[in-house]
Amino acid sequence: MHKPLLSVLASLFALAQPAQAAVETEIALAPGGYRWLEQGGGDGPLYMVISIEKQRVHVYSGDRLIGAASVSTGMKGHRTPTGDYPILQKRQWHRSNLYSNAPMPFMQRLTWDGIALHAGHNPGYPASHGCIRLPYAFARQLFALTKIGTLVEVTQARLSAALKFDPLVLGDPGSTVVSFGPATGRPPVLPPSDAEEDGVPMLDIDPAIFTPRLRR
Repeated sequence: MHKPLLSVLASLFALAQPAQAAVETEIALAPGGYRWLEQGGGDGPLYMVISIEKQRVHVYSGDRLIGAASVSTGMKGHRTPTGDYPILQKRQWHRSNLYSNAPMPFMQRLTWDGIALHAGHNPGYPASHGCIRLPYAFARQLFALTKIGTLVEVTQARLSAALKFDPLVLGDPGSTVVSFGPATGRPPVLPPSDAEEDGVPMLDIDPAIFTPRLRR
């Protein structure tokens, strides 16, 4: 019944380095600043977490933080919407269809109604018309790493790692999705597995690192 849990957990444990993710979440950056902690995309799934409150983007490979940069999100009246977005389109040289043909180098579209990542003026506070402006050199390097479908999560405040899964995994009633984060309260009790009855060893979950969420 819960055999898919084995493959999901195995991939997570192969990627898990929670100490690094916890230590490197606070990186001092000036407005327009950025830092790469690793070269290349790494072995895990590449994705980004963008915090509106902190005006910062973190780039992850699995749970490993590989890059961080200052950003400028939407100003008052043009707030950048929070949510999960796959990259829909990439254009190295692009101009805005909405705002006076403004240049948007290394554009990576998140929505079809005008929200995108791109290089631009980066004062360290919200100043755009909704897009997420990145330092120019960082935008260029990020553009080389991402693909159509790379996931971007825009949050109000959080920058911590959050592994993403294929919709086929999320839609499987026998799968258990495990997210990173500190354990709160008593560790949840997972239902018994058919694999345990068959004598197949199951992976133990450390509640200090993973918080299981059962999906049906």
